[in-house]
Amino acid sequence: MEPSELKTQELHINMGPQHPSTHGVLRVELVTDGEIVKRAIPHIGYLHRCFEKHAENIDYMGVMPFVDRMDYVASMNNDQTYAITVEKLLGIEVPKRAEYIRVIMAELNRISSHLLAVGTYGLDIGTFTPFFWCFRDRELILDIFEMASGARLLYNYLWIGGVWMDLTPGIEEKISEFCTYFEPKIAELDTLLSYNPIFIQRTANVGVIPLETALSYGLTGPNLRGSGKKWDLRRDEPYSVYPELDFDVQVGRGEQGTVGDCWDRYIVRVREMRESLKIVRQSLKQIPPGPHRATLRRVQPRAGEAYAKTENPRGELGFYIVSDGSLTPYRIKGKSPCFTSISALDEICRDAMIADVVAIIGSLDIVLGEVDR
Repeated sequence: MEPSELKTQELHINMGPQHPSTHGVLRVELVTDGEIVKRAIPHIGYLHRCFEKHAENIDYMGVMPFVDRMDYVASMNNDQTYAITVEKLLGIEVPKRAEYIRVIMAELNRISSHLLAVGTYGLDIGTFTPFFWCFRDRELILDIFEMASGARLLYNYLWIGGVWMDLTPGIEEKISEFCTYFEPKIAELDTLLSYNPIFIQRTANVGVIPLETALSYGLTGPNLRGSGKKWDLRRDEPYSVYPELDFDVQVGRGEQGTVGDCWDRYIVRVREMRESLKIVRQSLKQIPPGPHRATLRRVQPRAGEAYAKTENPRGELGFYIVSDGSLTPYRIKGKSPCFTSISALDEICRDAMIADVVAIIGSLDIVLGEVDR
């Protein structure tokens, strides 16, 4: 046959929802031309649990366990965002001690979340040992959470007005010991994975998100900072006691490839763990005595609305709550950072290799419980 008579067609490939490298029940429809991806269309909703509708039929405190289950690897952070929003509606002040306890728990949860992200990302790329190392260290944080709340995944510990109970005896020493133990482990992770030549080849110059693209899609958290933007709500729109704490905002600098590539997003998370250790250590030194929760007879805000957002491990999580003056919310809407991240997948994956799609999805660090809600 003459070359002019040959006909080609694009191939549609389904990746997921059971594919091990999709970080949850996500289906990605790939439109490919040979090994080159022309479209990457995410299909979500496999984990939809009607959280926002459920919340209209439960009292304000009863919503908290549902919030836990959105980003189920950062439950403390979810609780903090929701509690701050309801407290805004109530117009109450949280005791200083409770605020410090919240920050300690939120930053430990940030480390544990990033350890899961980094460990599973190494597994996506093809390495095995970092996965075990990260989960070994994450277990120590879960032990601390178990001491504080009795749970290891879904904590329901940060309550409206403060925290469920004060720090248990011996937990401060255990947290301090963890900080001392874990800091050198980050350097070991850098040696084993971050600066591994094979890992760099798989992630540098792959899945580049230019800053303009990141801003236009509304990306936040490490995915935005990986593109070079110094934006962190803890510093730029501070809440709780973060203004009293000193830490640096880590950004991607294109050290191994191009600013905004998969490696930059990965290394931002690794370096943020060091900053979280700084915050936890300062908080342990500065935590004052006092009550662990504001005195509340019942949680029944006056009619009105409130919106609050915090810096979660995966970006800016926000809650918009409308109150009609009753014991149950009239409306709750969650603004998910993972949802905005997955919306940019098609743009990032165009003209990438099929094998690189796995690296790109892993670098976005999405949790489908929060995407679908």
